[in-house]
Amino acid sequence: MGRGVGDRSELKWVVGMANWSRRGSRRSEIGDRSGDRNAVCLAKYASKSFVECDFESETGRDGELVSPGFVSDILKLLGLNQIYESKSLHKQSRAVLRHMCRELPKVSADRLEKGLVFEAICIAVKRGIVEFVSEILDTFPDFSTLCREKSTKRNMIMIAVLHRQKEVFNFLYRFNEKNLTTSNNSLLAATDNKKNNILHIAAMFESSAASNSVPGNAFLMQSERQWFKEVERMVSPSLLEYTNKDGKKPRELFTECHKDLVKEGEKWMKETATSCTVVGALIITIMFAAAITFPGGYNQNTGWPVFSNNKVFMVFIICDTLSLLSASTSVLTFLGILSSRYAEDDFLKSLPLKMIKGLFTLIFSMATMMITFCTSLFIILPGKSWMVIPVICLASVPVANFAWTQSHLLYDMLISTYRSRILDRKAKTGS
Repeated sequence: MGRGVGDRSELKWVVGMANWSRRGSRRSEIGDRSGDRNAVCLAKYASKSFVECDFESETGRDGELVSPGFVSDILKLLGLNQIYESKSLHKQSRAVLRHMCRELPKVSADRLEKGLVFEAICIAVKRGIVEFVSEILDTFPDFSTLCREKSTKRNMIMIAVLHRQKEVFNFLYRFNEKNLTTSNNSLLAATDNKKNNILHIAAMFESSAASNSVPGNAFLMQSERQWFKEVERMVSPSLLEYTNKDGKKPRELFTECHKDLVKEGEKWMKETATSCTVVGALIITIMFAAAITFPGGYNQNTGWPVFSNNKVFMVFIICDTLSLLSASTSVLTFLGILSSRYAEDDFLKSLPLKMIKGLFTLIFSMATMMITFCTSLFIILPGKSWMVIPVICLASVPVANFAWTQSHLLYDMLISTYRSRILDRKAKTGS
């Protein structure tokens, strides 16, 4: 099985180096140049090992990798071995990181730049390993400005924005507010090798950074717009007019990079709205028919429904009315989605709120429709619950399944719209 952290012999060396540091060996035992290599390699592997969870062995006293012991065997029997290995690796990774921080002051600046230390930090930022980033910057605050991606010259907060790493971004923003007071040195004012500022970076779309928790392309577009708006609120208004080497302003670049996502979001919205409109129309038809053909029919003498004096009948009437009205509201809302113009800003609030409203009223209409169905059976078959209850349960399965599926979608949409602040309040206050 691949380890994801390089050659096995090199991994042994890294763990051995961590143990050597823990025992307090003197640097003179391995020499200056070897000491540089120690710190650089520790930096390289510490960042990667934070996200690996398939480490299948433990570390011995001498830094050699040995077979899992008795404790690991017990955990396997209990089905907890994967959790044990993940926690064991995480603990070892933190130890390697601490020892790396002790070694880095002994390494020359040139060696840091040409080596893998800055690359390791950039990897940690891309993968959202905030523990690694915070440990490094707490020890070496200057790395916030010195560390840049080799190929693009982007700083840490730019990388965090590009890869949509919320926790790392929040940490770097607080760090920037606390430690860098001059605008010339601000992380937010930096540019890369193509003169892209942080707003240009926020305008770019990195498909590999797309969140799996986003329910559809429309809400992925919403997330992208939220990132851009959040960064826009943070920076100076002058950055909005700043052009890169291609002569593009941030908003122009956003439109260019997201034009395909806008089309995909529009397609997803229309397909979802069309499907829900069909369901809503069916509910309207059923509920309207139920409203004019009451259970038991009408009294030929009075013209009133036969069961009008039955208390359950009132529940039938109320639920039928609620289902009809909510289904009608749902259909009209989805028709509004189908006729929308699908501008970029529509994905931020307008379209999501319409979809949330449409789904909520559709689910509500389905729930009240089932109550209407149940009450009609109780009215027609009084005292025969042994027959009514099984029929109700069987009839409810497909409807409940559809409602449950849409409820999950509705929940994800609510979270995406109302609880997806990129920059938390603590970060804004600088606390």
